[in-house]
Amino acid sequence: MKRIRTLILLSALSWLWTTPANGQMKYYNADDFPLFGKIAEQTETRYERLPAALRNVSRPPVWELGKNTAGLFLRFRTNSSTIGLKWTLYENRIMSHMTPTGIKGFDLYCYEHDGWRFVNSAQPAANAIDNTTLVIVNMDNREKEMMLYFPLYDGVTALQIGIDSSATIALPAVEAPVREKPVICYGTSILQGGCASRPGMVHTSILSRRFNREFINLGFSGNGQLDYEIAALIASREAALIILDFVPNASVQQMQERMEKFYRIIRDKQPLTPILFIEDPPFPSGKYNRVLQREIENKNTTVREICDRIKAQGDTLIEFIPRGGIIGSDNEATVDGIHFTDLGFMRYADYLEPYIKKYVAK
Repeated sequence: MKRIRTLILLSALSWLWTTPANGQMKYYNADDFPLFGKIAEQTETRYERLPAALRNVSRPPVWELGKNTAGLFLRFRTNSSTIGLKWTLYENRIMSHMTPTGIKGFDLYCYEHDGWRFVNSAQPAANAIDNTTLVIVNMDNREKEMMLYFPLYDGVTALQIGIDSSATIALPAVEAPVREKPVICYGTSILQGGCASRPGMVHTSILSRRFNREFINLGFSGNGQLDYEIAALIASREAALIILDFVPNASVQQMQERMEKFYRIIRDKQPLTPILFIEDPPFPSGKYNRVLQREIENKNTTVREICDRIKAQGDTLIEFIPRGGIIGSDNEATVDGIHFTDLGFMRYADYLEPYIKKYVAK
């Protein structure tokens, strides 16, 4: 009898969660709402990161990773008590060390008087290209400014936002975040978001909320290898700050051969934009893996030497960020000795914040 009562209670709670207040929902095409986090608009489809012109220019893995929607986010406002999503994935990717919500789900945030506040995640189905879920129910009917973060390690080919049939949805009325002169970040799998539990927890998104500034995420898993066309892409958009975080992927040889030219391509187009170079983080596995430790040390020595050489040539608008306390010293901030957990991303955001604050006003 006790088991039956428990099942009835759980069923009732499920009904409260899954049923909109008025019993009906209406879905709207998300293409009608402003999309942030893109460095260029001329992409093959709306929800991807690289311009169509790079299809036969970029290396195939870079091009494919550009289909991942890391760092993209949508803005809208609504007075609905319920918000749901319908979305179609690009490939329905599965990874053993990252949550499905981080890989191919969405995060919903609401703008309050003291900044952005997490509402809930849209969790993907176990194994489906097409997904439908309710993100939040039973809210009050005041008009709210909302922000929706896209998946980190998969793509999105279609998206609809569902609200109560009697509610309204409209363009945002609050300029948050500010779009003028974004912060552009280039790097590796960590920058792309590996392995945040949900999209809003990658450090670029955390910092974007703190600074109320658009951040553009050009993280390419395993492929932050100083490709010159990506430097040209970065140079094409006027930025408040450029952060180059490629060292985990670039070899010593690649840095020696490409790093200064990569920098020059950007600097020639953006002579007054500060540029930050970041060392390889203190990966926990490197503490015990002697081969990895030597590799990290050699790469960090190389990036420091090249930065010093550039500075000696008179560029006062570059800054070198040492590995220091990027993710702390307790070895507790990664999922696999390399890729960050939410704790690692929060620590990384905290570590970068004072450097960014020198150049970008909150």
